[in-house]
Amino acid sequence: MKLKVKLIEHTPNPEKVVAEAAKLCYSPVGIDEIEQNLTDEKVEKFLNRLMSYGHESVVEHVSFTFAVEGVSRSLTHQLVRHRIASYSQQSQRYVRLNKFDYIIPPEIENDEKARETFIKTMEHITQSYVELSNILKNKYIDQGIKAKDAEKKAIEDARYVFPNACETKIIVTMNARSLFNFFKHRCCNRAQWEIRELAYNMFLEVRKVAPTLFKYCGPSCVNGSCSEGNMTCGKIEEVRAKYKEGE
Repeated sequence: MKLKVKLIEHTPNPEKVVAEAAKLCYSPVGIDEIEQNLTDEKVEKFLNRLMSYGHESVVEHVSFTFAVEGVSRSLTHQLVRHRIASYSQQSQRYVRLNKFDYIIPPEIENDEKARETFIKTMEHITQSYVELSNILKNKYIDQGIKAKDAEKKAIEDARYVFPNACETKIIVTMNARSLFNFFKHRCCNRAQWEIRELAYNMFLEVRKVAPTLFKYCGPSCVNGSCSEGNMTCGKIEEVRAKYKEGE
């Protein structure tokens, strides 16, 4: 299943909000007067300067919510390590997945023998899940439990056979500062391929609605040296060009 990332909501006028918050810190006047003097041109000019200085506390005032589909449970285990965020994930306790989708890593997809083994494994797991669900459900019904409750109890235990490859869907909300950190670590070429692809697509989404705010975002090498030391990918110039242009 193909990755799908959609920005479904965000703070209205996020760049204006950040500019107002930052200006308020150093202004003798109130927010009404600050708002009156903030044209779009002034917001862009001020944010360019603010972001180049690396002042990040004020960007916590704006948040972005993404709908993500076509990712694996392996990815979401990594994603939720970014703790300053909110997550709502499709439940395997309440959703019966008799025919679950799964994510195939590119290196396996591109190797005929590996792909065949992988798919056979997924098919076997699917069969085991269905069998376990039915065995447990019938057992609970025989114990006098209502069919609906028996179904839930059955699938919440049967789900233990699911692999990390199992496809899932998740809603993610992060403030802009958390996104800065997320992009720094997960857009890096050293990040695993799947979460790197997710991070880049999230980056492209927020750049559409707040281009100046996220102008300096990306892996650490975009605005400085590589943080990976001897483990560097060796492609700093290529990575910088990619994120400066947002291509």
